Amino acid sequence: MNTLSNRDAQVVWHPYSQPGRDKMVLPVLSAQGAYLHLEDGSKVLDAISSWWVNIHGHSHPKIAAAIAEQAAKLEHVIFSGFTHEPAVRLAEILLEATQSRGAPYRKVFYSDNGSTAVEVALKMAYQYFQNRKVQGRERFIALRGSYHGDTLGAMAVGDPEGFHSRFKRLLPAVDFIEPGDIVALESLLQKNPGQYAAFIFEPLIQGAEGMKTYSPVFLKSAMALCRDNEVLTIGDEVFTGFYRTGTRFAFEQLGMAPDLLCISKGITGGFLPLSATLATGQVFEAFVSSEMRDAFLHGHSYTANPIACAAALASWEILNSEECQKTIRTICETTKECVSQFEGHPKVKSVRTVGTIGAVEVHQKDTYYSVAKEKIIAAAVREGVLLRPLGNVLYSVPPYCVTRQEVQKIYKTLGDLIHEYF
Repeated sequence: MNTLSNRDAQVVWHPYSQPGRDKMVLPVLSAQGAYLHLEDGSKVLDAISSWWVNIHGHSHPKIAAAIAEQAAKLEHVIFSGFTHEPAVRLAEILLEATQSRGAPYRKVFYSDNGSTAVEVALKMAYQYFQNRKVQGRERFIALRGSYHGDTLGAMAVGDPEGFHSRFKRLLPAVDFIEPGDIVALESLLQKNPGQYAAFIFEPLIQGAEGMKTYSPVFLKSAMALCRDNEVLTIGDEVFTGFYRTGTRFAFEQLGMAPDLLCISKGITGGFLPLSATLATGQVFEAFVSSEMRDAFLHGHSYTANPIACAAALASWEILNSEECQKTIRTICETTKECVSQFEGHPKVKSVRTVGTIGAVEVHQKDTYYSVAKEKIIAAAVREGVLLRPLGNVLYSVPPYCVTRQEVQKIYKTLGDLIHEYF
């Protein structure tokens, strides 16, 4: 039978899957709002916002219209030595929004995805010290359990025993501490004075680690300690930005901002690839020189693509509407209510909620490569919900168009899966 899934199996290599074992590929013909419409005529509620990017749901007419209008005007132009209105306006908005929360950001550097936004920040931090003629700052500090992307620099600051363990010998030097261990951070800084360029972290919650939360008090203390030791701080808000944690950006809950801020995923509402790295004036000024060698010699063919920037501007307008803000508040409240019902469950080890994110960790040991994972996803789809467990953690990160009843349906399905498969 010449189905979309069968055709796919002949020609496509999928990410994070084992072609020798993982056989389930869902054929999506269209999507609208919170729902994906499959080839067999069924529809499923996208409880994970398609890898956390579709913050407004699918095929939002306002974003689609903005893309069409921009495509008819200017589809792309090289961004080295050129500029255009969507990129400038988006940068103005991002800087205004963060500065209103006390962040001293001055410049926006565009790239293509979360991993490249992190790569940009790491390179900026490293070159910052070189441009200032400060020698020896060639190491980084990161948190165990981190995930920052799949390019080499981003892999290096990800958990060394995680997805990227096969590539250890290719990666630059990084020292890891446990989230919450301020003593370990103090020890590293005392033992290796003048050797660190930056400390990178996912604020408040480590997404790919299983929505693992940690203390904001620790993070604020760690950032302050790094600043006392002239170590730059990099906030990876690729996942946590755009109200995922309940505030526009997670750093707002700390009362202080990192020197470099990486954002992506929800920036275009899930329509097109785009990311940005925001830098303080202090960082930027280290690159201003009459010497070309001091410039930040980094870029991508599609840097600041006008159509992607236009999508981001439309998404931003939707995000800050009263209707969207009201829905976000409802999702936060309902998620907290639903997740709390799993407390004390005999099969549940712990529960976690941060803003619109809810996670339930079961006792059973599991890995990302479990054969049971595909069965769980298939069972959820039969119930009309798209879920994708992170090991033994079942979670939801829904788009900001779901109703209270739909959030409740997600967690009912999640509970049924725990009962059946764990």
